[in-house]
Amino acid sequence: MSTSDYTHLLLAVDFEPESEPVIERAQALRARHGARLTLLHVLEHVPPAVEYMPLGLGGEVTLPDDLALEEELMRIARQQMDALGERLGIPGEDRLIRIGSTGAVIDDTGQEVGADLIVIGTRGRHGLLGLFGSTAKSVLRSAGCDVLCVRIAD
Repeated sequence: MSTSDYTHLLLAVDFEPESEPVIERAQALRARHGARLTLLHVLEHVPPAVEYMPLGLGGEVTLPDDLALEEELMRIARQQMDALGERLGIPGEDRLIRIGSTGAVIDDTGQEVGADLIVIGTRGRHGLLGLFGSTAKSVLRSAGCDVLCVRIAD
C-alpha cells in the first residue's frame, strides 16, 4: 500500500491541549486523501484500590457493586469526545470510547474499523531506545496497518 491509498484513518485522542498537533496532522491527512476519520479515546480500566476495599467475613476482598467512578469517567470522556467530534465534523458513529489497555485497544479498534493508518501522539524522550512512549511502542509492535507517531512537544 502506498501513502496515497489511505482511505480510513484512526486517530487516538487523549483530550490534552498538548495533543492538538496530533489532531491537526490527522485533519491534514484526512483532507489530503479524502479519507474517513474515526476518533478513539481509550479509558484504562480503573480497579478499586485494595486498601480501600472492604473485607468480607472470611477476610477476602469484596468488590464494590458501585461502578460510579468508571461511569463518571465515561460520562466525561463522552462529553469531550462529542465536543471534539463536533469541532472536526466527525459523525457520531466514528466517535469511539473503549475501556482497556490503551495500546491493545488501539490496535484492535484499527483492525475492527478497517483503518489503513493509525495516528497517535508520542512523548518519548530518551535516545533511540526511548524514541517512542510506551503506548506508541505497543501500537507499533502489533498494528495491522501503518502507524504515524506525531511528536508532542514537552
